Amino acid sequence: MEVRQVLHMNNGEGETSYAKNSNIQRKIISMTNSRLKKAILNIMCNNNNNKNVPESIGVMDLDIIDETSRKSGISFPELRISLNDLPGNDFNDIFRSLPSIFHKVEEEKGAENCYVVGVPGSFYGRLFPQKSMHFVHSSSSLHWLSQVPLGLGTNNVMSSLNKGKLYISHTSPSDVINAYVSQFQNDFSTFLRSRSPEIVPGGRMLLSLMGRSSIDPTIEDGCYYQWELLANALSNLVSKDQVEEEKIDSFNAPYYAACPEEVKIAVENEGSFMIDRIETFEIEWDASISSNSSDEKILLSTGQQVAKTIRAVVESMVENHFGNEIMDDLFSVYGDLVDDYIYKKRAVYVNLVVSLKRKEY
Repeated sequence: MEVRQVLHMNNGEGETSYAKNSNIQRKIISMTNSRLKKAILNIMCNNNNNKNVPESIGVMDLDIIDETSRKSGISFPELRISLNDLPGNDFNDIFRSLPSIFHKVEEEKGAENCYVVGVPGSFYGRLFPQKSMHFVHSSSSLHWLSQVPLGLGTNNVMSSLNKGKLYISHTSPSDVINAYVSQFQNDFSTFLRSRSPEIVPGGRMLLSLMGRSSIDPTIEDGCYYQWELLANALSNLVSKDQVEEEKIDSFNAPYYAACPEEVKIAVENEGSFMIDRIETFEIEWDASISSNSSDEKILLSTGQQVAKTIRAVVESMVENHFGNEIMDDLFSVYGDLVDDYIYKKRAVYVNLVVSLKRKEY
């Protein structure tokens, strides 16, 4: 499976689209907003008493820049905003919203020099010119690996080691777990190494990604149980002759929920950044359910609504491997399993928030 080709959120504005099923991701951004503001304040204010504030910076939060500019008596800087995603993802909604956003900024801030570009490509590689970025923000992305861990690909002899599972599980052998750990370390280091020349000395990064609270990769709050339930749903379709069992054995998700210690190790080994702060917070699975849900959604159970949020994210990969004809049945069964699971247990995601500073040398 070529991850860059098949990993994308569900496009458009339909009932299974990412646009209509991304409340969890919005909540994560909302919960990290204070860290976002602090990172930008550090960029604006930590420059020799504002004598060396850059005239042109790449950031996202216009309000905090405006507030800091006014208090410091400096001009509102030129803004260069770069939006990055894999080519298969849908930039359309964002680009359609930009004219109204710019109009509001010009009216309220008097800021006319705001430039936005779309940069398609994998962040596991260079994206921007040297020393062109002052601030990088990545939200709900870095838990996706650049590839299925080495040795676990579809045509590899190790691919069936994780029999009946799609991700790390209590039953996964150590070789499978080690392959995932190694792939994350390689990928996260590659991400840091790619951003290092792009960010100015003293520049900042704020990263939020799905993670886990323990060094044990099989802990349930590491989202592994969502993959476990999806594997169970596929097994249910095997019993109905809708899925071949071998297909499940040969699929391994390009995903890894890291713990804070693993992030620290990668940052220290790469060497270009310092960690200002790393923290975790929990989000309930059903936080994805909006209070403004449509009448159609209200008729769905909690599990079925959670299933829609997962479908919007993983369907492209699952469909590529198992075929599109089973998608409706698969996520219907999956929703029933989620209902049963959250009835018995408190189901949470763990999110890591990592604030980093580019070393000044």
